[in-house]
Amino acid sequence: MKPFNSIALLTALSLSLTSVAFANNSLPNNRHIAVTGNAEMMAMPDIAVLHLNVESMQKSSLDAKKEVDERVNNLLDGLAEFSIDEANVSASNISTEVRRSYNRGESDKIDGYIARRTLKVTLNDIDNLNAFMDFALSVKIDTIRNIELKSSKEEQLQKEVNALAVKNAQSEGKSLANAFGAKLGSIYSINSSSNQSHHRFGANNERFAMSASMADSAAKPGRYLQENIVFSATISVVFDLEL
Repeated sequence: MKPFNSIALLTALSLSLTSVAFANNSLPNNRHIAVTGNAEMMAMPDIAVLHLNVESMQKSSLDAKKEVDERVNNLLDGLAEFSIDEANVSASNISTEVRRSYNRGESDKIDGYIARRTLKVTLNDIDNLNAFMDFALSVKIDTIRNIELKSSKEEQLQKEVNALAVKNAQSEGKSLANAFGAKLGSIYSINSSSNQSHHRFGANNERFAMSASMADSAAKPGRYLQENIVFSATISVVFDLEL
């Protein structure tokens, strides 16, 4: 029986790992190990981005546009109360169309003209979310289409989670190398990395289809439970091995 060869086993293990994770990438001819580092961080959202819709149907296209513009202006006039400046508002889109009705055996009839505007408002103080929605509906904003929950520290948190993924790759590499009596050498290549964020406990937005009359309701204020934002990073690295 041939003696046990730890070097051969280590090389075989390395080839087995890299053939799966790095099948389409070039690898060094010397002894090496390929590892993937992963990391996650959670953060509470502190920013809400609201997507709003306003529409009006009138006898003329001009009257419909004027009605919609008036409602939007009423919303813009109240932004200061919620510490929202116009740089955090997008309200430039508008569309108009004719509304027709069709009856069998008769020519089509024009019922009126519809004007629509869409708005996007960034609320930097998420504690004002419920109060701002009530205000928007009170000035006859027809629909709150959805709300995106975000973090103001997104860029910083993504950098931090990237650094954690690098440390995880180094730790995994050292652990595997030590298990087979080797030492982790220098980095041969950083093959791939990915960053993403998602919301835990449900989707990353809430959908509403509420009429303006709901803002005058005597019901208790709504409670909106914030979801955690999960930032994650994955990095794949090839290290040389020293025996």
